[in-house]
Amino acid sequence: MTAKGPFRKQIIIPMSQNNSNIIITCADKHIFNINRLLKSIKSDVIANFLHSDNRGIIVTTNQIASSSDMSIIEKYIKESDNINPNDVSSPHLLQSKFYLKILGIPYITNNGTPISHNQVEEVIKRIHLFNDITLASCSCIIKASPKSDIAVIWIDIWNSQNGTKAISLVNRCFNIGQHITTIHSTNMNPGVPQCKNC
Repeated sequence: MTAKGPFRKQIIIPMSQNNSNIIITCADKHIFNINRLLKSIKSDVIANFLHSDNRGIIVTTNQIASSSDMSIIEKYIKESDNINPNDVSSPHLLQSKFYLKILGIPYITNNGTPISHNQVEEVIKRIHLFNDITLASCSCIIKASPKSDIAVIWIDIWNSQNGTKAISLVNRCFNIGQHITTIHSTNMNPGVPQCKNC
């Protein structure tokens, strides 16, 4: 299940606070120049406005930008007057969280201890299905039932704008040792208690 992001037609350009301050003081000029460059490559994307936050500069567009659109914007920002290009990171689209659970992993490892978050992350790094996946938070590990020796592992991943990263994982199986595990979509992991008073 996906947690919807605040607004998904946004390009985040991480940069230093000093660079952000320089860009934001001439925001209208930068929007004009970005749109001129996008038009020159016949892009349908139009930059509507930009603002800054603790991550850097956020450019809000009329539709989801492609990688070529973001490359044009990145090049322009890095070549802007008084900007330190070394303090500008590659732009990326706003992403949403997607919640998954993995079934079939033994709760007790070969050395007799319960499986840990670090071991889950090591497993995920080894499995080819997770090659382009970034975890959004620490995994949540719970026994399937009090008498079970199988764990249920909740993981939160950063999903792509079109949702293909999460779709590529749902209902897929992989091996951990002799065990076959399955990935399912789920609601927000149960490790976070919710207030019932309101």
